[in-house]
Amino acid sequence: MAFLSFDKKRNPRQANISLVALLIVMIAFPFIASQFGNSWVRIMDIALLYIMLALGLNVVVGFAGLLDLGYIAFYAIGAYTAGLLASPQFADVLQSFVNTYPAVGNFLILVCGPQIVQTGIHLSLWIIVPLSALIAALFGALLGAPTLKLRGDYLAIVTLGFGEIIRIFMNNLNAPVNITNGPQGINLIDPIRVFGVSLAGEPGSGSIVKFLGLSLPSVNAYYFLFLLLCIGVIFFSIRLQDSRLGRAWVAIREDEIAAKAMGINTRNVKLLAFAMGASFGGIAGAMFASFQGFVSPESFSLTESIAVLAMVVLGGIGHIPGVVLGGVILAALPEVLRHVVEPVQMSLFGRVWIDAEVLRQLLYGLAMVVIMLNRPAGLWPSPRHEDRPEADHPHGDEPVGVVKA
Repeated sequence: MAFLSFDKKRNPRQANISLVALLIVMIAFPFIASQFGNSWVRIMDIALLYIMLALGLNVVVGFAGLLDLGYIAFYAIGAYTAGLLASPQFADVLQSFVNTYPAVGNFLILVCGPQIVQTGIHLSLWIIVPLSALIAALFGALLGAPTLKLRGDYLAIVTLGFGEIIRIFMNNLNAPVNITNGPQGINLIDPIRVFGVSLAGEPGSGSIVKFLGLSLPSVNAYYFLFLLLCIGVIFFSIRLQDSRLGRAWVAIREDEIAAKAMGINTRNVKLLAFAMGASFGGIAGAMFASFQGFVSPESFSLTESIAVLAMVVLGGIGHIPGVVLGGVILAALPEVLRHVVEPVQMSLFGRVWIDAEVLRQLLYGLAMVVIMLNRPAGLWPSPRHEDRPEADHPHGDEPVGVVKA
């Protein structure tokens, strides 16, 4: 990635030029891609959500060195928070309480009022987003608390179990009180509104958003919102990385015993890593729910957790631009394969031999093996060696500045 540099400390001029060029490309993308159909802009919308997820996981895995295989659980928590607080589902929850526990149900109806009983809760998403981040951060701390003394494979197994527990919990929390609507999921989730304008388009508008005299497709409006959120998350991640807390995370990642000896409160710092990383997942989940208008447990499987982890590892563990690159590649890859692999096989063989989804899994595995063997720091590692989890140079190199005895 020599043509792009975002290291403002070593080369500020090139970093500023790279940022401006990248911003121009990102702004122009939806207008160019929409000429070939809105599906390509929608693919990028989903990719931006995955970038937010990957940046959140990068806090846990890249900065603090804590392997988390259940990160998608926080995505689910954010999505279901939005589903409950911005849809008619809460009215069904109240009715379910009345049918199962009349005393509790009647009390809740008295507290909530007749309007919520009829239509459910429809909070503004700008209230739901901070709530989703807060609830996800709380669950992140709850996950981190019992795993403080676990490392490596043991930590991976526990976090994997946590992710599956949350998914199964959402799948079965429709009895005796119907909260998540079980495997059927929650639908009719309110779209995002900005200054009173629905980004899904008003009824009868054909998904066209009109704002300040401009008309653009709904997917383009969501694209610019998600792009702004990604820029905010990137800025926050950079500030975290360069902060005292970020350096404490790196110290724990490199040698926890040495970090503890130097006076770092490893317990609190680890909990903060889990909580802050989870909050990014909660924000992305709330956006996903409002964008789709529907959430169900199938969207939060173990495969999704592995995909987000693959984005971090493939791009560059601990390096924010590398994580963004990994997110774009792996989030857009399935859709590109869907448009390319099957038509090519049909034209060559007259039938589809390998499904695009199967090929995606094969490519994930192959990419991980190749990256771990040849570039353990990722496709775009950090230019500063002290910020890399593992130095990206051959093991045979002699240390610089060390004189042989």
